[in-house]
Amino acid sequence: MTLDDLFATIEARKAADPSSSWTAKLLAAGPEKCAEKFGEEAVEAIIEAVKGDRERLTSEAADVLYHLLVMLASRDVTLDAVLEELSSRTNQSGLAEKASR
Repeated sequence: MTLDDLFATIEARKAADPSSSWTAKLLAAGPEKCAEKFGEEAVEAIIEAVKGDRERLTSEAADVLYHLLVMLASRDVTLDAVLEELSSRTNQSGLAEKASR
């Protein structure tokens, strides 16, 4: 599965009955709940990274990616828009990009 595939599935769940899927339930709860879940998963991934447990970090990273995409969908931000933003940053160094903020 690609991130594009996952995002398409998440987008399709916007119209689904919240009792039919976890994604639909999250989206129905609103952007704030989606952001909260993303934050929880990000913290869990950080903990596993610090502990050095590769298997758990892999699992938590998958959760982070999923919840990031749900959060984006909840605010109608497309994966393509995020990828375009990343692409626009390839013409300058990371240090220059940070300095420009």
